Amino acid sequence: MTAVVLAGVAAGAVNTIVGSGSLITFPTLLAVGYSPLVANVSNTIGLVPGSLSGVVGYRREMVGQRRRAVPLLVAAGLGGLTGGLLLLVLPAEAFTRIVPVLILVACGLVIVQPRLSRWVAERRREAGRDETHGGPVLALGVYLTGIYGGYFGAAQGVILIALLSILIADDLQRLNGLKNALAMVINAIAAVLFIAVAPVAWLPALLIAVGSTVGGQIGATVGRRLSPLILRAVIVVIGVAVALKLLIG
Repeated sequence: MTAVVLAGVAAGAVNTIVGSGSLITFPTLLAVGYSPLVANVSNTIGLVPGSLSGVVGYRREMVGQRRRAVPLLVAAGLGGLTGGLLLLVLPAEAFTRIVPVLILVACGLVIVQPRLSRWVAERRREAGRDETHGGPVLALGVYLTGIYGGYFGAAQGVILIALLSILIADDLQRLNGLKNALAMVINAIAAVLFIAVAPVAWLPALLIAVGSTVGGQIGATVGRRLSPLILRAVIVVIGVAVALKLLIG
């Protein structure tokens, strides 16, 4: 089970910086003999403490974001609940075909984000709308991302940061802190559902929890020191790698 703990550390760090840590822990649980459903459920539960650890690590960046965060956190929680329910009733094939495409689109959005953000901000100013909160379009995007996150979640952080950086005019590190909070709520809501009604392998879930908590602090330390350009590059590289892995299998 040492491999599970180490996978949890790596996943916690990657999730805090970018997202997609599930692609480290989920295959690890499959490799040690758990079924896909049990591995997915146990993985989601185990990564919640790591998500919380990342939020704590980015707490300075969250100062002053309460007004924008509250509606987005509600949307994230509803999405996580919806996705968790879908995991329990739908076959995996329902999502596996579209997920890589969503991730690649999100990576593309991250690449063009500075120019696209300026364009969106100009349109919002012309319409007399607040450009610091994202509005209903962002809330809907976070809800839909939450559905995916509750269902599987690999690279949900890439999708969230793409949405936030395009629709909110703010520093990328502050938005990364908000992304971590949204991802934590998505995972936590889905985890509560899974604990109540789904089969959980508690030993690996606890081992991932310990590892991801440590990894979350490592990721926060590293991620907060990255320049916006480097952070954007890391997001894109990891996102493309995740999409290719899912496409190739």
